[in-house]
Amino acid sequence: MATVKLSSPATGLLAGGRTRRSAPARRATVIRAAAGSYSDELVSTAKSVASPGRGILAIDESNATCGKRLSSIGLDNTETNRQAYRQLLLTTAGLGEYISGAILFEETLYQSTTDGKKFVDCLKDQNIMPGIKVDKGLVPLPGSNNESWCQGLDGLASRCAEYYKQGARFAKWRTVVSIPCGPSALAVKEAAWGLARYAAIAQDNGLVPIVEPEILLDGDHGIERTLEVAEKVWSEVFFYLAQNNVLFEGILLKPSMVTPGAEHKEKASPEAIAEHTLTMLRRRVPPAVPGIMFLSGGQSEVEATLNLNAMNQSPNPWHVSFSYARALQNSVLKTWQGRPENVEAAQKALLSRAKANSLAQLGRYTGEGESDEAKKGMFQKGYTY
Repeated sequence: MATVKLSSPATGLLAGGRTRRSAPARRATVIRAAAGSYSDELVSTAKSVASPGRGILAIDESNATCGKRLSSIGLDNTETNRQAYRQLLLTTAGLGEYISGAILFEETLYQSTTDGKKFVDCLKDQNIMPGIKVDKGLVPLPGSNNESWCQGLDGLASRCAEYYKQGARFAKWRTVVSIPCGPSALAVKEAAWGLARYAAIAQDNGLVPIVEPEILLDGDHGIERTLEVAEKVWSEVFFYLAQNNVLFEGILLKPSMVTPGAEHKEKASPEAIAEHTLTMLRRRVPPAVPGIMFLSGGQSEVEATLNLNAMNQSPNPWHVSFSYARALQNSVLKTWQGRPENVEAAQKALLSRAKANSLAQLGRYTGEGESDEAKKGMFQKGYTY
């Protein structure tokens, strides 16, 4: 009697000798088709960044913006001083327990410590994914209501390929939407389309794209108006991401929290901010997206952490975490003051803020023992990066 060889668990025989893949095998095939040769790595990278109790340290300020930070503690804006500050951050022992990724500026991606160790290797040694800012900044958007668009698509593919060779594994592109300016339909569409084109190009070159349409805090509008605009923006963003065949399992989001405008007469509680923000996300963000890493947008260190904690009081379909710049660095800078003897204390300040946000990601932050300095807001009207 002839024998029939049984198929593997991933397949089943169909008529004519064809095979039927199991659901996991079919999903893997779909993912590979959506993002090309890097698909498996993109998914793995995104999951690593979106890992429990960890978030992103954003130190991708341009040289000019980094200079503003340094000048606040009396330091000149030189490459040596920028390197010293970034070395302080990236060599903090134990940082990888709370930080899963670090967004770098191009200068930093290629820099080393004073001992000659590449910053990229400092991060990898702590299981922190190196990331890179790839946009070229905001410029006026002709035909709009005094709004901006983000430039940088020209040459992006070749730049992403070089950044990947240097060790970067994810990318960031920030554009903005202003509620006091409307926002106009043109500005929203331009923001969404630019983010989608960037995301497709980044994935094609092995980088997980962080998708960041920041809805600025500027304005005196209430929280319901912010919710309305946020829903509109994210609806368009995902429409164009899909049109550009972007693999949702291989992206990360960097949204603004849904808050009232900074000049609104009433502040919202962390619970109200969490409710409105999660409402927007549930209505607009597919559960295939691995991680949502919020920006702080000028909130105080404590505000940003309390709001994140409120969002993690019940399970979410995505990893809900942080990608903070000023809300992780403000206390660090003020502790350091540019003095070598303060480096250790400044690194402890960084670990303290990182741990607080780690607890918030796990829904276990209380805010007890925070300093008055950490409660000071950092909003600046018309702030530019």
